[in-house]
Amino acid sequence: MGQRSDGYHLLDSLVAFATVGDQLRAQLGGGFSLEMQGPEAATVPKDASNLILQVANLFDQLPGAFFHLIKNLPVSSGIGGGSADAAATYRALSVVAGEAGIQIPASETLLKLGADVPMCLTSAAARVGGIGEQITPMESLPALPALLVNPRLEISTPTVFKAMTTRQNMPMPQNLPTFRDAGDLTTWLRGQRNDLEPAASQLVPMIGIVKTAISTQPDCLLSRMSGSGATCFGLFPTISAAQNAAAAISRSYPDWWVKPTELGTQTERAQPRPS
Repeated sequence: MGQRSDGYHLLDSLVAFATVGDQLRAQLGGGFSLEMQGPEAATVPKDASNLILQVANLFDQLPGAFFHLIKNLPVSSGIGGGSADAAATYRALSVVAGEAGIQIPASETLLKLGADVPMCLTSAAARVGGIGEQITPMESLPALPALLVNPRLEISTPTVFKAMTTRQNMPMPQNLPTFRDAGDLTTWLRGQRNDLEPAASQLVPMIGIVKTAISTQPDCLLSRMSGSGATCFGLFPTISAAQNAAAAISRSYPDWWVKPTELGTQTERAQPRPS
């Protein structure tokens, strides 16, 4: 939407969370360490640049923890997988620190790790403004059957922002309408935009091919790029329609990452489960 004098970009985003995601397990131990498995684990860094370890280091009064990540989401794909993993780390260690009577680091510190991290703490549908710190829950946002598609091309968010030709764009209306159902929301979304999409598409032309592959599927209601790309999403009237579209695209593009899902609030799914 704009840019501050200190270089931070101003956001005005409608955010929803998917039923597909990574899985993180934490076990107390000496020092902080990370092990990864899963179909998307090969390209994830295990050093200090990993957001899981960066969040863990905020809990410097804990003796440490061993983290086991099952990485199901592609890296640098515009769907906030790394940010969600960071938020999961904070939630898990906050429980442990609270039980031990250790001070929990202020959640505001997470904003320094990325604009997406604070919104991932609750994993609830929201309108996000400022530089990621203004989070307004969208409790009436209906759940959306959807399809996520990534062409196996990584693209970094800073690179996309740098490629933007304009940083002064109109925000969404101050007061959003009440959405009665998914069809109502989809109709409204057709009049909205992703300001990062033109720059990302110029950097990765394959994004246009992905959007077309989704939009030409039967029953597709809307196809757009997610976040800073290169993942794109399609909205469908039912989850079975999204599943049928996923099967068709996977047959045509077997090397792509293709997942039918539901977008909305996933707060309960995101909560720590002690074992």
